[in-house]
Amino acid sequence: AVQEACAEALRSWGRDGVPGNPGGWLVTVARNRVRDRLRRESVRPGKELAAMIDEIRARTDHTDPSPVRDDELRMMFTCAHPALDRQSQLALTLRLVSGLTVAEIARALLQTDTAIGQRITRAKNKIRHANIPLRVPPAELLPERTPHVLACVYSVFTEGYWSTAGPSAIRDELCDEGIRLAGELCALMPDEPEAHALAALMLLHDSRRGTRVDDAGMLVPLEEQDRRRWDRGRIARGLDRLRRAEDSTGPYLPQAVIAALHATAPSWDQTDWVTICAAYDRLLLLTDSPVVRANRALAVGFRDGPDAGLAALDEVAHDPRLGRSNLVATVRADLLRRAGRPAEALTWYREALDANGSEPGRQFLRRRIAECGG
Repeated sequence: AVQEACAEALRSWGRDGVPGNPGGWLVTVARNRVRDRLRRESVRPGKELAAMIDEIRARTDHTDPSPVRDDELRMMFTCAHPALDRQSQLALTLRLVSGLTVAEIARALLQTDTAIGQRITRAKNKIRHANIPLRVPPAELLPERTPHVLACVYSVFTEGYWSTAGPSAIRDELCDEGIRLAGELCALMPDEPEAHALAALMLLHDSRRGTRVDDAGMLVPLEEQDRRRWDRGRIARGLDRLRRAEDSTGPYLPQAVIAALHATAPSWDQTDWVTICAAYDRLLLLTDSPVVRANRALAVGFRDGPDAGLAALDEVAHDPRLGRSNLVATVRADLLRRAGRPAEALTWYREALDANGSEPGRQFLRRRIAECGG
């Protein structure tokens, strides 16, 4: 990649002159070459994805005066064209910019692989046949596309932090890229509190990355993690971002508050479940998400006891928006285990195992099954 960047420099600088920051120019070009190569080699089918990316880039106006300088963010803002519906914007961006597979996007959006594939195809066809101009909007129009970009950045981080498929529980490169992009957004829009809230959320989660998997590759639940090994620097940075997000009215602030309460609790037993449940209540008002409702039920179980958590879980157990997610089965199994009902928990752990595509996740569920006598 460095050799390619130097070759590009010889061509470009001879034509356009030496840039003001030649070192930074080389680093940027080399980084983009690496990302292009990884994007083409790490997803299937590689040729199809490369062609899609090249087509989008060919249709993008690279001479606009937009303040967005980061290549990935430029593509994200570009794909957030108002002619596309929000789900299509998100699916297209995650496929083209972040290089996630159709299956990974489907799991993130709680949809089937077929539905996501069709959505991406329709979005590409609409761009092509309607001759939609693709350009980064001017500064005054960035805010209307910002929610889409925030959602994309968080989806990248989430797929890294809670990998939904494959042999690894964590994909470090996606975690790092999500945090980097959030930092770029904060620098681009320093007065956007929701950008700071998202950055806080990811930094606080990421402070635990090194303790989430043991030496054998087994997932370690939060209550069993060694808090002495958490990254205090990341926690401090996350809390600083959180303070700058206090005026946020969006969904990332309550999530960041929950992450902060976990990150600052002296021990599992001293976790402030009352405030965590209140944050989930606020998040539900903003999103009405079945995923949030299921996670809230688990928090209610820690605040009021497993039976109360199970009652709260019943409110979302049959929500069709959850699709093939194993979240409800996993939460129900955990609450039943904590309630001293291992035989019932065993049934739900087995159901969760059948729907889990991540090998580390499957190993963890097998451990729970063994603990319940299975």
